[in-house]
Amino acid sequence: MNLPNKLSLLRIILIPITLLFMLPISIYGFEPTAWNTFINDYGMYIAAIVFVIASLTDLVDGKIARKYNLITNLGKFLDSLADKMLVISVLIALVDLGRISSVWVAIIVLREFMVTGIRLMASQNGVVMAAEMIGKIKTVTQMVAITYLMFESLLIKVIHHFASCNLENLTSVVQYIGDGLFLICVIMTIISGMDYLLHNSNYFKESK
Repeated sequence: MNLPNKLSLLRIILIPITLLFMLPISIYGFEPTAWNTFINDYGMYIAAIVFVIASLTDLVDGKIARKYNLITNLGKFLDSLADKMLVISVLIALVDLGRISSVWVAIIVLREFMVTGIRLMASQNGVVMAAEMIGKIKTVTQMVAITYLMFESLLIKVIHHFASCNLENLTSVVQYIGDGLFLICVIMTIISGMDYLLHNSNYFKESK
C-alpha cells in the first residue's frame, strides 16, 4: 500500500479518536463523571486539533499521489470514503451536541448517498470516479465550517476574557459566522450533488 493510501486510512482511524473527545460517554447509565467533565471542559479543543490533522491528510495524500504518480483505483476509493466518513461523523456529533440542525446534515448525507450510488453504477461499467474539482471545493467548505464550529466555544471564551464591550452581541456574532460558514458548505454540497447528477445522468439510462 502506497503512502497516499496509508494517509487515507489514517484519516479513517482518526475519526473515532475525534468523536471520543467530542462527546461525553453515556452508555446505558454508565457515565464516568471525571472523564465527562474533562470532555465538557476541554474535549472539543482536542477533537478540533485531531480533526484538523485528519483534514490535512486529505490535502497531503492528493498532492503526493499526483506528484509521484501514485494514483490508483484503491486510492480514489479510499480518499472519497475517508472524506465522507470524517465529515458525516463529526456533523452527527455536532447535531447530538445541539449546535447544528439535523435537517442540514440529512441533506449532506443524502447527497453523499446519491454520489455513492452514481459511483457504484459507474464501477459496474469499469469506471472508478475520482473526486471532481467542485466536489473538492465542497469538501474544503465542509471542513472549514466544521473546524470553525469546533473552535467556536474557545473563540467565545477568548472574547469574554479580553473584550470589555457587549459580550452577548459578540457571542452572537461569533455564532452567526459559524452559521454562515455552515450554510455555505450546505449550499456547496447541494450544488456539487446536482453537478454530479447532471454530468453522470447517463448511468441512469437503461442499457440497450
